[in-house]
Amino acid sequence: MFGIEDHIFLTITTAEFIIGMFVNGYIGLVICVDWIKKKKISTIDYILTSFSLCRIGLLCVMTVNGTILAFYPGVCENEKIKVVLNIFWTFTNYLSMWFATCLNVFYLFKIANFSHRLFLWLKWRIERVVHWSLLGSLAISVLISLIQATLTNSDYDFLKTAKHKRNVIELFHVSKIQYFDPLTLFNLLAIIPFTVSLISFFFLNTSLWRHSKQMKSSVTGPRNSSTEAHLGAMKTVTSFVFFLFVYYLACLLATFSYLMKESRLAMMSGEIIAILYPLGHSLLLIVGNSKLRLASVRMLRYGKTACMM
Repeated sequence: MFGIEDHIFLTITTAEFIIGMFVNGYIGLVICVDWIKKKKISTIDYILTSFSLCRIGLLCVMTVNGTILAFYPGVCENEKIKVVLNIFWTFTNYLSMWFATCLNVFYLFKIANFSHRLFLWLKWRIERVVHWSLLGSLAISVLISLIQATLTNSDYDFLKTAKHKRNVIELFHVSKIQYFDPLTLFNLLAIIPFTVSLISFFFLNTSLWRHSKQMKSSVTGPRNSSTEAHLGAMKTVTSFVFFLFVYYLACLLATFSYLMKESRLAMMSGEIIAILYPLGHSLLLIVGNSKLRLASVRMLRYGKTACMM
C-alpha cells in the first residue's frame, strides 16, 4: 500500500518526465523541421539535436531507476537489471554532459574575441573541432559504458553491508578496500566537462569586459548585438554549470541516503531534484535560442487561436 509520500513522489516524477520529454522532443522536432525545409543543418542545430535525443534517453533511465528504487527496491538486487540500468545511465549521463560542454565551447569560440594565435586557429576551425568533439564524446561514453558492463559493481556490495550497520561510526569499521569499484575513478571524469564549462564562462566574461570597455567611447552604446550575444552565451554556460552542480549533489543525496534517518525520503528527494537537470537546462536553452523561442511563441499563438475557434 502506497503512502502519501509515495503518491507525491510518483506525481512529481511523472510530471517532470512528461515536461522533460516534451521540452527535449520540441527542441529536436523544431530543428528537424527546419533541417527538412532548408535541406541543411547548422553546427549549433546539430549539437542541439544530438543533445535533445541524449536528454530524452537520460530522462527515461532516471525515471525508471527512481521508480524502481522507490517502489521496488528488491529489483535492484537482480544483478542483470542493475548492470543494464547502470550501463544506460552511464552512457546517457556522460553523453549529455559532453554534448552540453561542446555547446558551451562552440558559444565561446563563435562569440568571444581574442587575438591569441591558438584561439584564432581554433575559431576558424570551430565547426570541424565541434564535430570531432561530438564523436569523441560518443566514443568516451561508449567506452565507459563498456567498462561498466565488464566490472563488478562492488559499491553495491558495500552499500548492502552498510545498511546493516547501526550508525555512521560503525560504518567506518567496514573496509572499503575490498569493495573498491574501479569505475569510481571514471566518475571523476565529470570534473572535466564541469571545468571546461567554467573556463568557457571565464573567457566569455573576459571578452565581454573588454568589449564593454571598448564600447564606452562608441556611439552605438554598451548594449549592441555583440554584447547581447555575450550575455546570452554566458547565461547558457552558467545554467549548465548550475544544473550540473545541483544534479550531482542530488545524486550524492540519493546514493548516500542510507546514512540518514529518513533514508527513503532522502532518496526520493534526491531523485526528484536530479531529474530537474535534463529538464531545466533544456528549457533555458529554448528561452535563450531565438529560433526555438520564436517557434514556441508561434505554437502558443496557434494553440490559442485553435482554442478560440
